[in-house]
Amino acid sequence: MRTNVAVYANVSEFVAALRDKNELAQIDASVDPFLEVSEIADRCVKRTDGGPALLFTDVKGSEFPLLINAFASERRMAMALGVKNLDELGDKVRELFKLLPGGGGGGKPNLLSALGGAKDVMTIFPRDVRSAPCQEVVTEGDDVDLTELPVLTCWPLDGGPFITLPLVVTKNATTGTQNVGVYRMQVYDRRTTGMHWQKHKHGRSDQIDAGPDARMPVAAAIGADPAVTFSATAPLPPGFDELALAGFLRGRGVPVIRCRTVDLKVPAEAEFVLEGYVDNAELRREGPFGDHTGVYSLADDFPVFHVTCMTRRRKPIYQTTIVGRPPMEDGWLGKATERLFLPILQQLLPEVVDYNLPVEGGFHNLAIVSVKKRYPGHAKKVMYALWGLGHMMMLTRNILVVDADVDVHDVRTVAWVALNNVDAGRDLVFAPGPVDELDHAGSIPLMGTKLGIDASRKGPDEGYARQWPPDIVMSDEVKARVTQRWKEFGLDA
Repeated sequence: MRTNVAVYANVSEFVAALRDKNELAQIDASVDPFLEVSEIADRCVKRTDGGPALLFTDVKGSEFPLLINAFASERRMAMALGVKNLDELGDKVRELFKLLPGGGGGGKPNLLSALGGAKDVMTIFPRDVRSAPCQEVVTEGDDVDLTELPVLTCWPLDGGPFITLPLVVTKNATTGTQNVGVYRMQVYDRRTTGMHWQKHKHGRSDQIDAGPDARMPVAAAIGADPAVTFSATAPLPPGFDELALAGFLRGRGVPVIRCRTVDLKVPAEAEFVLEGYVDNAELRREGPFGDHTGVYSLADDFPVFHVTCMTRRRKPIYQTTIVGRPPMEDGWLGKATERLFLPILQQLLPEVVDYNLPVEGGFHNLAIVSVKKRYPGHAKKVMYALWGLGHMMMLTRNILVVDADVDVHDVRTVAWVALNNVDAGRDLVFAPGPVDELDHAGSIPLMGTKLGIDASRKGPDEGYARQWPPDIVMSDEVKARVTQRWKEFGLDA
């Protein structure tokens, strides 16, 4: 297991590192959590460099400082996860595959089996502690007051203030396995919030398995070390412990502590922890909310979270984010996931060379995939395989397949290839099926028609009756000769 990984124990350590790297702007002027913080953060994240992370020390109505845009650039996202660039995440997974019997080349390991192959695998799993910073201050019952937190109202038509980056902990009633996911929470009053776990989310599955009349224990941690926060957003398979993924990324296990009032374990170094329950028989109107799609998700009925206990550090930092029309901070969380899961995807589909989930598509509206074609219809086979892979790809609205030599991250080249190569009658695939709950394009919720686009080169074996024309490429000899003589032409200026 790696030992040279930057491990930040908590938000404060990460903030200190950001400050040391000149990646943080501390704002001591008074700011309003109603829309004003969002406008400042949005202007920063829309800069070409992603702007700085922002630490607001004087938020109206709250004594707690607020951190936002902490992950809003590739530099900071890589820094948060202890790598030089996000492609290194995939390299770490490939290293684990080599630990499997046969070097990982003969089977189809997933992340869980890869972790299980490590000699010191136990070091990455959560480790219990008896006392924790997240429980230094405890408030219970009627004394709980969520309005003390600097919760943002992000956009003008939002239904109210929303906790946007909570790490929501649930436990499956059948398996006893904990899940950690990020689901927005609209603050209704001092002790209740919405719980926006959608039908395809693991939190909703745990709720269903608990039974229609159950009072389900739930906890929500706000502000954790960066690896934990990232792992909570990752689309892991059911039953896999997000905190184990965080331990793998950190190079050591995440310390956890049992909640004071519910039978759940939370990150011991969290800034705030909300403990309580969701009554499965209770729904309440939630939203609208300015969502990562760039439009508002409309109001609908969702479960209600009753907070019965709030614990926190003595001097906590409230970490939050905003979503909206991309690019946004969540785009880099998504890009980290994309790079981390590439080797796993390639184990399942060895023909895949690379893929790109553009931030403009919200990570489920478009996947650009390059493949090594070996037989007729191969590109279409890859489309159907991706739609069948579970939550990460099953909801992808559009899949564009290109040949292996196309750089999927060069969107201009991808557009040129697709606009040149596609014949609609031959190359388009329509696939009715499930779509994301936030997808507003479909005629009915949760169902829609997905599109596959085969932009690969075609030959006679795929019904192409003509000779496929070669791309225009200069000869290597001429390119090398011109490179050697370049200064003679005086064109550097």
